[in-house]
Amino acid sequence: MFRSLRLFNYRVWAAGALVSNIGTWVQRTAQDWLVLTELTHHDASAVGLVMALQYGPQFLLLPWTGMAADRLNQRRLLMVTQGVMGVLALALGVLTVSGEARLWHVCIFAFLLGCVAAFDAPVRQTFVSELVGHDDLPNAVALNSTSFNAARMIGPATAGLAIAAIGSGWAFVFNGLSFFAVLASLCFLRSGELRPNPRAARVRGGFVEGLRYVGGRPDLKAILLILFLVGTFGLNFPIFISTMAVGAFHSNAAGYGILSAAMAVGTMGGALLNARRARPEFTSLLVGTLLFGVGCTLAAMAPSPLTFAAALVLTGAAALTVTNTSNSLVQISTDPVLRGRMMALRVGVALGGTPIGAPLVGWVADHYGPRAALCVGAASGFVAAIVAAIALRRRVHQRIA
Repeated sequence: MFRSLRLFNYRVWAAGALVSNIGTWVQRTAQDWLVLTELTHHDASAVGLVMALQYGPQFLLLPWTGMAADRLNQRRLLMVTQGVMGVLALALGVLTVSGEARLWHVCIFAFLLGCVAAFDAPVRQTFVSELVGHDDLPNAVALNSTSFNAARMIGPATAGLAIAAIGSGWAFVFNGLSFFAVLASLCFLRSGELRPNPRAARVRGGFVEGLRYVGGRPDLKAILLILFLVGTFGLNFPIFISTMAVGAFHSNAAGYGILSAAMAVGTMGGALLNARRARPEFTSLLVGTLLFGVGCTLAAMAPSPLTFAAALVLTGAAALTVTNTSNSLVQISTDPVLRGRMMALRVGVALGGTPIGAPLVGWVADHYGPRAALCVGAASGFVAAIVAAIALRRRVHQRIA
C-alpha cells in the first residue's frame, strides 16, 4: 500500500504536499464560509459564482496548460506556480484580517488563483511519474489522493475552529505560509534520482494533437464524459455542505468544518483502498459513480447532522474512487509525450464545468433548498453510471471479438 514511500524523492515530496494540502483545505473552507455568512446573507449563488471563477480557468486555459506541462521543466514550473499561489493566499489573508475584504475582492482572487492552479494541476500530477517511474505510478497516484484527503479531513475541521476563534482571514494567511513546505521539498529533491518524462517538441497545434488523440480513444472519451457529469453537477460540496449546515441544521463555523471533515474520512478511506490495487480497473468507475448517486441521495434525505455526516462518508469514498481511477487510467494508458495535455484535459473537463454547475446548484439551493441541490448531484452520479456501464460493455465486447 505504501511502496512508493521507499523512494527518497517521493517521501520528501509527499511531506511537503501534505502540509500544503492542509493549508489549501483550510482556505477553501474559510473562503466558502466567508462568502456565505460574512460577505452575503447566506447567498448560495454567491458561493457558486466564486467557485465558477476559481475553477473556470481550468477549462479556459486548456490550450496552454497541458502544453506547458509537456514542454517545460516540470520542477521549475511547479516552483513558480506554488510560489505565486502562496503570495495570492497571503494577500487575501491580509485583506481579510484588516477588515477590508469585499465579495468582489474574493472573486478577483479566486479567478487569479484559478488561473495559476490551471497551470499547476497537470504538471503537479504528471510530475509524480518523474518521482517514482511507471511501475509505481498507480500506487503514487493513490497515495497522493490519500495525502490530499488526509488534509481534507484535518483542514476543514481546523478551519472551522480557527474561524470561530480568530477569524477567517488567518486561515488564508496559514495557507499562504504552507506553500513554503512544497517549495522546500522541491529544493531538497535529489536530481540524479528523478526520472524525467520525455519533453514534447515545440510545434504548432500541440493542443489539437491532444484532441485528435482523444478522438481515437473511446475509453478516454467515456472517462472524460463521466468526469464532466460528476464534476459539473456533483462535485459542488462547498455549496452542498455549507447550505445544509446553515439552512438545514443551523450549524456554526465549527459544525461546518466538522461536516466537511466527515466527507474527508470517506475520501481518505477510498484513497487507501485504491492504493492497494496493483492497477486501476474501468469497473471501479461504474461502482464509484453508482455509489456517488446513492450517497448524494442519502445525504439529501438525512434528518440530522449525524446521518448527513454518515452519508458524506459514503459519498466521499465514491467521489475519490471516480477521480482517482480516472487519473490513473489516463496516466497509465497515455503516451508519455502527451501525458501533460491529457491530464490538463482531464482536470479541465472535471473542473471546467464548474462555471455551469456551481451557479446552477447554488440557484437550486437558494430557491428550492439544499436538499434539492443534492438531488442534482445524485442525478449526475446515476447518469455517469449509465455512461460507465455502456463503455464497460463495449470494452468487454471488444475483448471477446
